[in-house]
Amino acid sequence: MIHEVFMPALSSTMTEGKIVSWEKSPGDKVERGETVVVVESDKADMDVESFNEGYLATIVVQSGETAPVGATIALIAETEAEIEQAKQQATSSQATPTPAVAPTAAPTAAPTPVAAVAETASRRNGRTVVSPRARKLAKDLKVDLSALQGSGPYGRIVAEDVEAASGSVAPAAPVIPTVPVSTPAPAKAAPAAKPAPVAAPAPVVPGQVAPLTTLQQAVVRNMVASMQAPTYRVGYTITTDNFDALYKQIKSKGVTVTAMLAKAVAVTLQKHPLLNAGYTEAGIAYPSAINVAVAVAMPDGGLITPVLQNADKMDIYSLSRSWKDLVDRARAKQLQPQEYNTGTFSISNLGMFGVDRFDAILPPGQGSILAIGASKPQVVATEDGMMGVRRQMQVNLTCDHRIIYGAHAAAFLQDLAQLIETNPQSLTL
Repeated sequence: MIHEVFMPALSSTMTEGKIVSWEKSPGDKVERGETVVVVESDKADMDVESFNEGYLATIVVQSGETAPVGATIALIAETEAEIEQAKQQATSSQATPTPAVAPTAAPTAAPTPVAAVAETASRRNGRTVVSPRARKLAKDLKVDLSALQGSGPYGRIVAEDVEAASGSVAPAAPVIPTVPVSTPAPAKAAPAAKPAPVAAPAPVVPGQVAPLTTLQQAVVRNMVASMQAPTYRVGYTITTDNFDALYKQIKSKGVTVTAMLAKAVAVTLQKHPLLNAGYTEAGIAYPSAINVAVAVAMPDGGLITPVLQNADKMDIYSLSRSWKDLVDRARAKQLQPQEYNTGTFSISNLGMFGVDRFDAILPPGQGSILAIGASKPQVVATEDGMMGVRRQMQVNLTCDHRIIYGAHAAAFLQDLAQLIETNPQSLTL
C-alpha cells in the first residue's frame, strides 16, 4: 500500500508551507512516529512525523520549495517492492492536474491517504501525537505517553508535559507555584536540545528584487489586518533613575531590562484589565491570563513576538530565564505556536538602539501595544525649583479606540510610571 505525505497545517492561518529539509532520503526506511521532514510555517520550523511504517519512495516537493496546505509532498511505500510503483504514481500525478474537488467515491485501487501529518493533536485516529524531543525524553524517563494530556499546539504532547509527569523539572528559585507548566523550564531541567545555529541572512544584491520570506509574508498579512482597527496613541515621559538603579543591583543575577519592563507592564495590567482585552464582533474579550508579547527582530528579516505567559505571576528571575530561552529559540525558529501567538498585550522596545520615541502598530486581536524609547539623561526642573539631571524615557501607547478610550490609556500610563518611578523594588517581590 502507498501512503501520501501531505503538507500539514501548522497554524490556523497557514495556507502554504515551505520544506526546510527532508530528514529521510528516497529509499530510506521510515518508522511510525519518526520525523520525516521539517516544514517552515509562518514563524517556526516544525518536525512532521510519519504515522506509517515503510519506505520513503519519492519526494514530490524538494527542500526550499513551497506547497499549499493539503498538497502531496511525498509518498511512502509499505514495502520495497512498491517503491517503483509509487515513483510512477508521483510522475503521473504531476503530469495530470489535480481537480479542485475530490470525487465522492475513490476507485478501490487508489492509495490510502493516511499521511505523515503535523503534530496537531495529542490523539489522532487513536494514536498519540508527540514531538520528537518529548518522545525521546519519555523513553529516557520511562513515562507512559498514552496517559498524558498534551499542552502543545492543538493538544500535542511536548517535552514539558513529559518532564511534569516524571517530576524531573527542577524548581528554579524563587518560583511562584502558580506558574503554568507550559512556562519554559530552567536550562538545567532534563536533557534539552540546543537551539540550532541561526542561518546568516542572504546577501543583498543591488538591482534585484528579493522575495519575501515566509515570516515576512506573515508580518505583511498581520500589518494589513491591523490597519482595519481605528487606533490612537498616547505618550508619557517616565523617570527611570530608581528603575535603572535596581537593574544595576540585580543584573548579575541574570535579570534583563526586557523582563523588568514586561513585569512592570503585567503588574499594571492587573489594575487595568481593559488594556489587556481585545475587540471581537461579540464584544470585549477579556483574557483569562496576562501574556506579555515582546517584539524581536529576526536575523533573516521580519519579526516575531515571543510571549511571556502569566507574566504578572512569575518572579523577575524566572521571567528573565524564560525570556532568554524564548529569544534563543525564536531566532533558531524553534518556538511552538502557543509561544508566539497567545499574547494579550505587546511591547516593542527600541531603546537599545538609542531611539527617542516611536509609534507601534497594533497587533491583530490585541487592544494595546507599548512602544518604549531609550532612557537618557535629561535636564529637568526639580520639585524644589532647581535644575537637575534625571534619566527619562518616552513611551507611546497605541490602543484600539473601539474598546479603549483616552482616559483608560492615560490612567494605565500614569500607574505604570508611578510603579517604575517610585516603587520598582516591588518587581522583585
